[in-house]
Order: sequence, then structure tokens, then C-alpha cells
Amino acid sequence: MPAARPATAASASTAPRPAEPTAPAGPLPRIDLLLLAVSVSGISLSAPLISATAAPALAIAFWRNVMSVGVLGPYALLRHRAELRGIGRRQLLLAAAAGALLAVHFALWMPSLRMTSVASATALVTTTPLWTILLMRLFGVRAPRAVWIGTAVAFTGVLVLTGVDLSLSPRALLGDALALGAGLAAAGYMLIGAEVRKTVSTTAYTLVCYATTAVVLLAICLVAGTPMGGWPAGVWWQIALLMVTAQLLGHSLSNRVVRTLGPSVTSTAILLETPGAALIAALWLGQWPPVAAYPAVLLILLGLVLVARGGRR
Repeated sequence: MPAARPATAASASTAPRPAEPTAPAGPLPRIDLLLLAVSVSGISLSAPLISATAAPALAIAFWRNVMSVGVLGPYALLRHRAELRGIGRRQLLLAAAAGALLAVHFALWMPSLRMTSVASATALVTTTPLWTILLMRLFGVRAPRAVWIGTAVAFTGVLVLTGVDLSLSPRALLGDALALGAGLAAAGYMLIGAEVRKTVSTTAYTLVCYATTAVVLLAICLVAGTPMGGWPAGVWWQIALLMVTAQLLGHSLSNRVVRTLGPSVTSTAILLETPGAALIAALWLGQWPPVAAYPAVLLILLGLVLVARGGRR
């Protein structure tokens, strides 16, 4: 889920602080908004597709990144070889750090889809903007009151949703916790990515990031003893589809537009993933969340909308 300012709410503070990327001034570019819409659509298919794929979640995460590197690698080496060679040590380390956080995001969120409902896991992982605001506060960035009100509303929804899932089973509650942790990891990934994208192209950054993610996930799979193959051809086609929709169209386009739209807008847009993924899971998998979960999900989405509006002001 990021040379735009990580949170436009930062403008409310006049105290000296470390240099930040600046927020986009004036109307947002329409083409980038369109690309962001395509990105969110691709990511929305991620959760239902993962739930429907008969392979270990960690292995799916690893192979989707390996496939992405396989697709992007030849193009990057052909068109961006000079840039890749000239990336500074700091930017390279930051890109690798973003990749490691993306690996943590995948390692937490994808197993959560097997433990709780698609709707719950998706709603909780889209709390990324809330974690973004909190992380920025640690660096001295003040947020407007509306942002904190939205944060409080969204976390109220989180508490309600986790309470509902606890009534279902401790396993569902653990899945909620993993999804929340995945949202936090995604916030760090977005913020670091925004810094790297100030001087590094989308292609070069994405290649380094995804390659790092694949290496970290491979280590996690080996430690966990996760099977890495032996599945029918249909499973591999599902993983390939996941790579195209969620990885190349989803994450890669997010990396493309974050430079102009900023991590606040980009990460907030993922709240649309929740209704999209829930609808796909209901129609495709017949997975309807408990009735009591709907108000909680609506609270989370309402809070995220307030955060987005407050941040833009």
C-alpha cells in the first residue's frame, strides 16, 4: 500500500521537523486517479482469489512475488539498467526495507484469510491510513482534529469487529490480529516507498522491492516448513492470475501513482477494497459475513473517509 507527503495533515504543524515529501498542489492528475482505480480493482480480487486457491498462503505469497520479478526483471534490465546500477546506497537500502515490510504484510495478511472472513480480514488490513497517521505522529507531524476523530471512529469499528469474531472463535480473532498487523506493515511500506520514489523510477523501485520481498518470504517459508509445490496446474494458473491482478496491476500501479497522489490519498483509496472483496467473496465463494459484522465494517469505512477528508484539508 508510498514525492508526496505521507500525510497531508502535516501542514497543520509549524514546528521544525525533518524534511518530508510535499503534498500534491492543485487538482489531482486524472490519469493517476484512473490508474489508482485500476489498482484498487486488482487488489480487491486478491482476498477472494487467495481464499479459493488450494495452496499454503505463504507459498502463494512467495510465488506471486517470484513471478512478478520474472515479468518485470527483463524489462527493467533492458530499459533501466543504468538507473539500477546508479541507485545510491541509501535508496537501495530503503527499497529493500520496503520490500521486507511488504513481505511481513503478506506473511500476516494472507494466512489471516484462512482464519477469519474475507470481509473482516480486508476491513482490518485497510486500516493502513490509520497506522500511517500514527507513524507520522511519531515523527512530529500533527494531524487535524477531523483526522483523529476519524481514527477514533475507525478503531471503534475495529473493536466491534474483533468482538464479533471473538464470539465466533478464537481462531477468527487471531486472524483479525494478523490482518491488523498486516495493515501496520503496509503503512511502513507505503511511507518508505514514497521516499524512494522521489528519485527512483517505478520500475527500478518495484524490481528491488519485489525481489527483496521474495527472498524474505522464501526464508519464512523454509523456516515454517511450508510446501513450495506439488499442486495441480489450476492452482498455478490461479497464482499467476493473482500476480497479474493484485501484484502488477495492484501494488505496481500504487507505486506508480504514489509519487503524484501521495501516500495519504493512495493508502486511503484502499478502503474501497473492503466492499469490493466482500462482494466478490459473497458471490463467488458464498462467504457472507455475520450480520453483526456489517455495522463494524461501516464504522471502519466511515472513520477512514473522515481521515481522508481531514488529511486533504
